[in-house]
Amino acid sequence: MNRQATLTPDAIQSKKNTVSAEEWQLRVDLAAAYRLIALHGWDDLIFTHLSARIPGDEHHFLINPYGMMFDEITASSLVRVDQAGNKLDDSDFDINPAGFTIHSAIHAVRDDANCVMHTHTTAGVAVSAQQEGLLALSQQSLFPLASLAYHDYEGVALREDEKARLQADLGDANFMILRNHGLLTVGSSIADAFLGMFTLQRACEIQLQALSGNRPLTPIPDGIVNTIKQQASQVTKGMGGNLAWPGLLRKLDRQNPGYEK
Repeated sequence: MNRQATLTPDAIQSKKNTVSAEEWQLRVDLAAAYRLIALHGWDDLIFTHLSARIPGDEHHFLINPYGMMFDEITASSLVRVDQAGNKLDDSDFDINPAGFTIHSAIHAVRDDANCVMHTHTTAGVAVSAQQEGLLALSQQSLFPLASLAYHDYEGVALREDEKARLQADLGDANFMILRNHGLLTVGSSIADAFLGMFTLQRACEIQLQALSGNRPLTPIPDGIVNTIKQQASQVTKGMGGNLAWPGLLRKLDRQNPGYEK
């Protein structure tokens, strides 16, 4: 079989009638998230990854087929894997081994993290390389700062023993900056994780612009930073992803339809 041909969306057989309605909806939303990442220019060819946990005690999750561009991923092309990295459905697709390490580590210990997103954007990697990390320079930065963790760079995430350190560093935070590497968000839904990534990404972009202006900066006072958790809950109703998600899907339907196949 020509593996290149199998990676085209039109060659993939629909899984809509072979999985539960709950899993199918997760597949549709996660495929949409991949395409939205591409639409915003946050993809890195095929080298980043998003995942969604399948409900149940097994901690199975969906992740992208390694080699498919984000703007062509469909609900049926997503690969279901277990905590050992075994593919649980017939699939011609491999998965990103570094992606498996990161996502399996988080899904194993964070039952509330139904979705995990990881990106390598220019702004995200740049801030991850700055010694002070994310600064309280914008309103956007306050939401990540309310629940932010850091993980030191250990090379490409392929080693099993890194999982424990990644889990410990993340703790119960919903945002993480992986030093010299990129950004990570978790959410109780795909919509929440996406909104978290949008906010963290925008905060990094603003920080780089502010630092490049060669003018004294005005940091947000510590008192405001310390009360942001309560303010974030009121303003975003949690993370509030579901408020923006329908509009994002309408935008995607106009610009890159077909993810729900």
